[in-house]
Amino acid sequence: MNWRQLDLNLLVIFDAVVQERSASRAAARLNMSQPALSHALARLRSSLGDELFVRTPSGMEPTPYAERLASPVRAALENLRLGLEGAAEFDPNTAERCFTIAVDNSAALILAAPLAAAIAAEATGIGLNLRPSGTIDLAERLDRGEIDLALGGLAAPGERFADRRLFDGGFAVLLRRGHPAERNETLDLDALGAFPHLIVSSTREGTEFVDVELARHGLQRHIALRAPLLATPAVLAQSDMLAVLGERAAREFARVAPLEVLQLPFVSPRLQTAMLWHRRFDDVAAHAWLRSIVLRVARAFRRPRHDAAS
Repeated sequence: MNWRQLDLNLLVIFDAVVQERSASRAAARLNMSQPALSHALARLRSSLGDELFVRTPSGMEPTPYAERLASPVRAALENLRLGLEGAAEFDPNTAERCFTIAVDNSAALILAAPLAAAIAAEATGIGLNLRPSGTIDLAERLDRGEIDLALGGLAAPGERFADRRLFDGGFAVLLRRGHPAERNETLDLDALGAFPHLIVSSTREGTEFVDVELARHGLQRHIALRAPLLATPAVLAQSDMLAVLGERAAREFARVAPLEVLQLPFVSPRLQTAMLWHRRFDDVAAHAWLRSIVLRVARAFRRPRHDAAS
């Protein structure tokens, strides 16, 4: 075929369908109608002489030819986007774009609100798309340029990525206001073993250290419920259960629900929160600005609140 006659816009549509495996989702992603997308696909099929996609019960499956084409097209489009972004000046006062940030559950709870507020105060044309990181392959999405930044308890999975620690913190106990175990802002070991526990199952914050410490004193933790982070405030507010989780997340829940944060009666492990990005964005002005905003927001979390008050 004559590549000079190929409409390169069709490759953008091809790439969207490869990623979404759905004509309707690809059309929504590209802000175009589904008939327009189908017409564009028909033109590309005619130009390339291949069916490209086959409809199946699980979505639009690429043909072998499309599978071979997908990676080079994705790389070419990403390099083109990166080149355009790197060459263009970036002014947050006038820029209009959306950043996609992957967040784990704790980072979403702690950072989403202040980060959105900081960006809105400085750049009204900048939007955020926060996506949960627990069910995706971060390295792959960062490689493909589908994610601009990742926030959470993570580290660079390879030399092509960079990471930077934002803040760290320990664990605390979260329980309802007026809980019978509440004594002088600290929970003693006997109460920690006596009252039922809620294990937060969606944060990947291991709390086995609690069992080890209790066992040293002949005590045992009773786990009454395992539930996602989202269920935590309602469960604790309506029961005598308590939960051991990251102190920053616990204080965020206590800010919006009738809950109290108590200190553990022993020193806990530390939880780190970091940001992760692809090194090819190191010198891209828009990405450097985004990372600077994240760092500015993170400064407020460098010291635990109870330390700041002492």
